[in-house]
Amino acid sequence: MIGATALSGSAMAQGTGQTTNAAQPAPGMVQLNANTAINQTLVNKYVTDAPNVALGQCAGDKPTFASPVLTFSNYQPGPFMGVDANTSADAVLNPGTPAGTYPLTISCSTGSYNATFSVPAPQVKKVPKGGAHAGDGSMAG
Repeated sequence: MIGATALSGSAMAQGTGQTTNAAQPAPGMVQLNANTAINQTLVNKYVTDAPNVALGQCAGDKPTFASPVLTFSNYQPGPFMGVDANTSADAVLNPGTPAGTYPLTISCSTGSYNATFSVPAPQVKKVPKGGAHAGDGSMAG
């Protein structure tokens, strides 16, 4: 997991803008992933080589995450260490999603809260033919 350690064993994320039900305004937030002591650049960035977690604070019942490019599973209630959130879910990028910026929303009975997160461009996964292989001795003299 990336980010904060959840008391229930899950990690989390943080949000930006919000919209609430005018009849019952409630504080809330949503984010993808959480910063760690080692990496302070994880919030609202999809990490391609590690698990990703949506985190949210929503005062109403039945919180649900939504994004056009993520699939959510394994919803867990908070509290979570290091993030002011009361629910989390594993987030997996849908196949074929190009690099870019995408919306993330948490909705519950008291309102919806929105954030945006970025998906990086794919990294080279295969060493070109004839390229150096770190740790295999091919660079030794």
